[in-house]
Amino acid sequence: MSKDEGDTSQQSLTPLKNAAIIRALFDAEVKEKRLARTVVGWQLAVVLVVAGATYGIEKTPQFAIAVLSGGVVSVINGALLAWRMSRAASVSAHDAHLQLRLMYFYTAERFLVVVALLALCLAVLKLMPLAVLGGFVLGQAVLLSARLLLLRLKN
Repeated sequence: MSKDEGDTSQQSLTPLKNAAIIRALFDAEVKEKRLARTVVGWQLAVVLVVAGATYGIEKTPQFAIAVLSGGVVSVINGALLAWRMSRAASVSAHDAHLQLRLMYFYTAERFLVVVALLALCLAVLKLMPLAVLGGFVLGQAVLLSARLLLLRLKN
């Protein structure tokens, strides 16, 4: 067996091992994206149901619109989280410093978007503050609980 034949056999093993690792990482990323979309869907569904129930109980569209607006801010936050998580996964995992900087940037971005949207609802649209915050808190609670529940059901 010549030296070239030995090198070829060792090189042919490496891509197969790496391919198995890459495939597992790809599968995990696909499952995470699917979970994130499902959680955002649950958020939207619960916010719509609660806003409809609020309209049925209170009989005033302003209160239901305020709850819906706060909930939509939370849904946008969840969608932005899911989108940015998938974007962060596309960056090289070998550069931990870059990954950390991106996660800090994405967190600050989400915070500023939430503050701006809540300020829009409260200051510009002059919606009822407790209803807006109640809708937002409801949406955030669904974000956390749906994620935990779906992870528990998958395992």
